[in-house]
Amino acid sequence: MGNPKAFMNIPRKEAGYRPINERIYDFGEVEQTLNHEDRKLQASRCMDCGVPFCHWGCPLGNKMPEWQDLIYKGKWKEGVEVLHETNNFPDFTGRICPAPCEKSCVLALHESPVTIRENECAVTEVAFSEGMIKAQPPKTRTGKKVAVIGSGPAGLAAAQQLNRKGHYVTVFEKENGLGGLLRYGIPNFKLNKNIIDRRMAQLIEEGIEFKTNTEVGKDISGKEIMSNYDAVCIAIGAGHPRDINPEGRNLKGIHFAMEFLSQQNQLITGEVVPEKAIINAKDKHVLVIGGGDTGSDCVGTSVRQGAVKITQIEILPQPPVGKNPDTPWPYYPNILKTSSSHQEGCERKWSLNTVAFKGENGKLTEVLVEEVEWTKDETGRFNMKSTGKTETIKADLVFLALGFVHPVQEGLLTELGVKFDARGNVATDIENRSSIAKVFATGDAAMGASLVVRAIASGRKVAENIHKML
Repeated sequence: MGNPKAFMNIPRKEAGYRPINERIYDFGEVEQTLNHEDRKLQASRCMDCGVPFCHWGCPLGNKMPEWQDLIYKGKWKEGVEVLHETNNFPDFTGRICPAPCEKSCVLALHESPVTIRENECAVTEVAFSEGMIKAQPPKTRTGKKVAVIGSGPAGLAAAQQLNRKGHYVTVFEKENGLGGLLRYGIPNFKLNKNIIDRRMAQLIEEGIEFKTNTEVGKDISGKEIMSNYDAVCIAIGAGHPRDINPEGRNLKGIHFAMEFLSQQNQLITGEVVPEKAIINAKDKHVLVIGGGDTGSDCVGTSVRQGAVKITQIEILPQPPVGKNPDTPWPYYPNILKTSSSHQEGCERKWSLNTVAFKGENGKLTEVLVEEVEWTKDETGRFNMKSTGKTETIKADLVFLALGFVHPVQEGLLTELGVKFDARGNVATDIENRSSIAKVFATGDAAMGASLVVRAIASGRKVAENIHKML
């Protein structure tokens, strides 16, 4: 390392967020950036630790010590090249990855890990602004054709890797825009869609063909895809949301989180949304059910729309602050996470189970919840017990942010006849093959809802296996 002792005298410095009283009035990215010199200093904190647990913690196997050192030495081009060896889209992960690498950094033992995620975003921005990232079309073509169904991070990574091997790749996307949940699920205040657009321009220049507003299994049959392509890669994500069914579930005002988030992104980009279908939190009491990142995104979006009050509830108990002995370093810690959206105004409650939705004239007005207790049995398994203590939360809008259970099976998957695993995902072998010849599956469609960094890793792996078959 260039400066193996920097971690001893240079403290961790985060870029931080834009002021709350400024950012809640727009959908611009909330995270700020450090100048070049500060960023070099932060990269210099990557110590000569001997065993890079950051590399172990990253599903992509990013070589953090190498590119941190290059940033520290001002070698931005070499740094981004090393990063791209393992990660197709560090501009995405540098913004929205929960950074398991940082949680497993040796300096995390003292709660001051290297700012790996921010450094990743910064080096990619420098590379784009200075023209270091260029299209890399293949020099020769194999003549083989691959259909990638879905343009989320897994599908895009698979498409780019296969295209660079010389195969003709066509990506089918049922929505109007490319990117999957990157475009339609993640709010602009976390990921500006211009970031996606510039990558799409690179992929198009490299020779990948994109067909939007085309749902395979509906607009074009799976049979036609099978007959026209030498390999098919299913990358449709895990689009079937988890639901609950208490009394009053059919009242007007209860929505899946992704309905709300997708619609807001559509409105920002100028896509037409029927007026009657528009969900707006302005002047309303909002209840978000689910304590994860998607729930947090609903909070931030509701704040920007002008909600009167926002409450977020979680059925699990409140995690500890700081450290959790049940998830010690270098594992990803289960601790209390406060997002930028939470800071903007939100009441958070834990150990609450939704009992009933109540309303008047078919419209939601309040939600009855009950406090629950969690205990462990002799095997270490958690058990939930009702306490009988209830409370009523005023709510005009409820967003169900409970995650996803598996890919949508109706349509393409049932037409192809692929087998499913016990959780309802596309069943695959060690080489990502489904039960149908020449059909592969990747990302959330095969492993269930997970992180963007795992999706990219899965997309790269399936590309290797498809190339091997071809």
